[in-house]
Amino acid sequence: MEEQTEELDILTSIYDGDDNFREISPKVFQYKLEATEDSQCALLLQIRWTPNYPEQLPDITLELFFNNHINPETKKYITEKLVEVAEENLGTAMTFTLIEFIKENIVSLTEGYSNRTSSDIVQSTGTGTNTSSSRTQATPAVKKEQFTKAQKRRMLDRLINMKGERPRGWDWVDLVKHLSKTGSVEPS
Repeated sequence: MEEQTEELDILTSIYDGDDNFREISPKVFQYKLEATEDSQCALLLQIRWTPNYPEQLPDITLELFFNNHINPETKKYITEKLVEVAEENLGTAMTFTLIEFIKENIVSLTEGYSNRTSSDIVQSTGTGTNTSSSRTQATPAVKKEQFTKAQKRRMLDRLINMKGERPRGWDWVDLVKHLSKTGSVEPS
């Protein structure tokens, strides 16, 4: 227990200010690895200390909602490698070592990584249908064009100049500004 308290203090001091590290409880920690150019895989690692930690292996898991996009084989492979590192460090404080291991080796651990497709997720939950007639080609999503404020203003000016009348609610900002200056009136 004393070793756990010391390691908790050390982890807190090391990862103070690191937004990717979260202490869920005094015995549960999460570290989020963001996707980079080298590794396209973002993942969330959770380490839960067992009652006899560090003499006993901690519970290491990637089975979190954040990791649903990672296929099960990749999760299993990463977890196995982390358990191997944990077994090498049995009897010593290893949470920092595990986090640093995954940070340093994320590229090699996720080689051959592929996102789960929606059909993989549906099949793993057992709600998919197996009839070939129900399968259709996936169409790429059409992105809605985003306009800047200046582009929106120009479009509005063109609209006003063409019809000569303004659309309903065009002056709502002025109305809100006016109401905020007048305040509410108290009944007498």
